[in-house]
Amino acid sequence: MTEEDSSAKMSEDVEQYLKLNPPCSSSSSSSAVAFANKSGTFKSSSPPCPEHVLENVLENVLQFLTSRCDRNAVSLVCKSWYRVEAQTRFEVFIGNCYSLSPARLTHRFKGLRSIVLKGKPRFADFNLMPPNWGAQFAPWVAATAKAYPWLEKVHLKRMFVTDDDLALLAESFPGFKELTLVCCEGFGTSGIAVIANKCRQLKVLDLVESEVTDDEVDWISCFPEGKSHLESLSFDCVESPINFNALEGLVVRSPFLKKLRTNRFVSLEELHRLMVRAPQLTSLGTGSFSPDNAPQGEQLPDYAAAFLACKSIVCLSGFREFRPEYLLAISPVCANLTSLNFSYANISPHMLMPIIRNCHNIRVFWALDSIRDEGLQAVAATCKELRELRIFPFDPREDSEGPVSGVGLQAISEGCRKLESILYFCQRMTNEAVTAMSENCPQLTVFRLCIMGRHRPDHVTGKPMDDGFGAIVKNCKKLTRLAVSGLLTDEAFSYIGEYGKLIRTLSVAFAGNSDKALRYVLEGCPKLQKLEIRDSPFGDAGLRSGMHRYCNMRFVWLSSCVLSLGGCRDVAQALPNVVVEVFGSDGDDDDDTVTGDYVETLYLYRSLDGPRKDAPKFVTIL
Repeated sequence: MTEEDSSAKMSEDVEQYLKLNPPCSSSSSSSAVAFANKSGTFKSSSPPCPEHVLENVLENVLQFLTSRCDRNAVSLVCKSWYRVEAQTRFEVFIGNCYSLSPARLTHRFKGLRSIVLKGKPRFADFNLMPPNWGAQFAPWVAATAKAYPWLEKVHLKRMFVTDDDLALLAESFPGFKELTLVCCEGFGTSGIAVIANKCRQLKVLDLVESEVTDDEVDWISCFPEGKSHLESLSFDCVESPINFNALEGLVVRSPFLKKLRTNRFVSLEELHRLMVRAPQLTSLGTGSFSPDNAPQGEQLPDYAAAFLACKSIVCLSGFREFRPEYLLAISPVCANLTSLNFSYANISPHMLMPIIRNCHNIRVFWALDSIRDEGLQAVAATCKELRELRIFPFDPREDSEGPVSGVGLQAISEGCRKLESILYFCQRMTNEAVTAMSENCPQLTVFRLCIMGRHRPDHVTGKPMDDGFGAIVKNCKKLTRLAVSGLLTDEAFSYIGEYGKLIRTLSVAFAGNSDKALRYVLEGCPKLQKLEIRDSPFGDAGLRSGMHRYCNMRFVWLSSCVLSLGGCRDVAQALPNVVVEVFGSDGDDDDDTVTGDYVETLYLYRSLDGPRKDAPKFVTIL
């Protein structure tokens, strides 16, 4: 049963309960008189109010209810359930930092311990969002500092975080334990140093694909002396040298450390020393995986023996500046690996094959397309338990001749029948390979095929890729996320609208013939939450076709399409609870947001509190 189905069932059960047990009135509640007997216990002159009994039961039940969908369903039943759900909510997920204000959050929820907050939309990762657009963490940390002194966990994604924000966070929450910053910017090693120094209960400090400014601060040395509570430390995105002696000392003082991901300034010899000190690691990011220039004749450490001693490692990543001759050192842990990430390593098929043939338990595999179709065939022959595959481009230029194609994709589909999620960058693809994927891997929930280059057809037949993507939505009944590219006509989108009933996220690039394509999707995909489109021929008619949907969607992004300012304004006027932003790509305050009536970028999202107050000059809110 899906989360949506369980939520609907819970709502039905709640309604039935309320029919059989109507809530008591305030007058009957106030008439209940309590008195004390000689033993000091209290008795009531009337039976307890069903509403109060129900609230007590709910408080105990809801503590074990972790699904966001289920909790949201509970909160919509009645005011009483809304109130109890808020009182028992300790974790909150906010998919768009502008969908509500910090004041609304702190007014409703009084006991939060964990906050997950997302800022910019995903297309910001492709430099489609102007710098200084927004998504500031400052108002959120200021509000939570006053409302939640017991806050323990903050997870931010695509937010603008300053050193001052991190300092306030560290000073405001004495029991703070977990900080994760994914694709964030605005802060530096000074801010990280404050977190390390003042958060004495810190268990998790994960910096993932974030831009961290080098302030020439020795932040590793700022962790307090004595036993550390650290369980996870990731700083592979920090592009500055670190104090290795301080890092080694920290690892020694962290007996509970399970996850360590170092940056490229940690050499292979240093990695060896860390592994010897922390054999309990389960997830390791290797840093550069390249040795220092040791003096000639000096004996190098036995790297394979170090990996052999770390029998608990199941996740392996890093390899940012690796030396091929040392790659076989990881062989002792290959049989135990469930996750292997080579997405920063320019590995050839011949380097991969001796490694991957021992990885029978791999469930997650990421790599560059440098492994070629031959490497994917080796993965398919061995990794029968594979659930997630991501293949990234070594050369992301559109006119490059990519080394992976439909041959590798079809091999994966035939060998890895349990696959559930795939992200695949390539230049050459066929309908036959995509159709084979749909037939061989019907459990797919995520299918993202990025055919680099504009309007590229079937590599063999020269026909549009309509049939391949049509097969995906027809045969993969559990599909919730889809990314389409290549030469696609409106027919492909008619398939998506007809069969993609569970799709929640749809990404489109360089595809479609007319506004019909957009209408097919907006009218046919009832679960759609996030729609992101670039460089496609969709205009005002297509935008208007989704007027009935936008209030229930998280966001809609259209860039380099054929929208007009008038069409965008029509949507804004018709939907007061939806914020419509338009802006250019460079974010220059001196430039007009639109050229004439043409809108370069539209970002539309629902909001409970109206337009944001921190919009820069180059953003026009209609």
